[in-house]
Amino acid sequence: MEFKDSQAIYLQIADYICEQVLLNKWQPEERIPSVRELAVQLEVNPNTVMRTCELLQQQEIIYNKRGIGYFISNDAVKKIRQFKKDSFITNELPTLFRSMYLLDIDVDELKPYYEKFKKSNFK
Repeated sequence: MEFKDSQAIYLQIADYICEQVLLNKWQPEERIPSVRELAVQLEVNPNTVMRTCELLQQQEIIYNKRGIGYFISNDAVKKIRQFKKDSFITNELPTLFRSMYLLDIDVDELKPYYEKFKKSNFK
């Protein structure tokens, strides 16, 4: 996994786990790879993965079965989508709207690009 300097690694790992859930690669009630397995796979320190798991557990996206591992919560998709929507609206949308304003782009001009994107099965 390629990490960006603009965001903490544990948050990027959280995004990766959430993306796996949203893409239906990891299903609700399914066990996710162990902390050590993820650390090896992502080439990071296990403590970093543990910090990610603690964050996702606080957000009730995953839960721990003691001695067995972490599992995806039943309503993880709903919680992830709501969290990501809130984050997008707060952090990214203002920048997008500013760029649209400066470039004189109307929302209707973006519809063909949006439709093309949806059809591309971006996964």
